[in-house]
Parts: sequence; structure tokens; C-alpha cells
Amino acid sequence: MPNMKAALIYHDKKRDEMGNIVETKLWRVPVSDHAPHGFKYSLVYVVNGVRVIGYDNERGKGDHKHLGGQELPYDFTSPAALMTDFLVDLEAWKRGDL
Repeated sequence: MPNMKAALIYHDKKRDEMGNIVETKLWRVPVSDHAPHGFKYSLVYVVNGVRVIGYDNERGKGDHKHLGGQELPYDFTSPAALMTDFLVDLEAWKRGDL
């Protein structure tokens, strides 16, 4: 599949009960050094215009997540686990645990 382009698998953007933005995007991409698992993703929680939680695999950085002002490595295993991990962090943020 050398010429395969990114194929959007999932995209959702909504506001939560507090009016904050929750946006999730997942693409199938060719397996590469950048995306050895064959996925590109961006999941973000935005409060008052500021990203407070983000999961992505930006080119050159690989799989990682943003919690508040910190950037931490993330061990991608599957799209389902990615969504679960993001939602767990989102709920922890809302509770004030992060």
C-alpha cells in the first residue's frame, strides 16, 4: 500500500455539560516509523479555549499525551484503549484529580 492516503475512521466534536469542547479524530494511515501501528489520532479536551488534555502522535514526536502543561509518552495499543484512556483522563480532570 505505498500510495495509500490517510482514511478518516472516526471524527466527533461536541460540547460537554460544562460547554467545553471534546474532539476526537482517528485516521488509518500506512504503517511507517512515524505510525508503526497504522493510525494517526488527535483527541483533545479544550476548556476556555485552552487544551488541557490531548492525545496525539504528531510527526517527529510519536505517541504522547498532554495533561495540563505536561507532555508525557503514551503507549498506544489500540483505538479502543486510546479512547478509554482519554475518557479516563477527561473524567479525572473534571473531578480535579489531574
